[in-house]
Amino acid sequence: MLLNKYELTIKKSKFIAFLYKIEDEKEVKEIINNLKKENTKAKHFPYAYILNSKQGKSDDKEPHNSAGMQIYNQLIYHNLNSHLIVIVRYFGGTKLGAGNLLRTYLECAKNVIENNIN
Repeated sequence: MLLNKYELTIKKSKFIAFLYKIEDEKEVKEIINNLKKENTKAKHFPYAYILNSKQGKSDDKEPHNSAGMQIYNQLIYHNLNSHLIVIVRYFGGTKLGAGNLLRTYLECAKNVIENNIN
């Protein structure tokens, strides 16, 4: 179930974060596949989830630990279980650099959670 959505544009790259409540791992694949169908021009779909004792994360072809780990850490920090965050990235033609990329994914994950909680 979609709980919240947050959008951010940095140097013409558009980042759209989605926060979902999930009940099983099968939902993770279904949600990501649906987002890929709905956002055919997007280049990256990094995600992270926590479901009881199971967890998963992916940078989806972004530099190592620049996306999935940032998303996962926000789920841990906010003590969210049974949740999935997927951030859809439309590349704007300008490379952000590792530091900016890391901060952008962190900001998107943080805001999609905090805007839902408040």
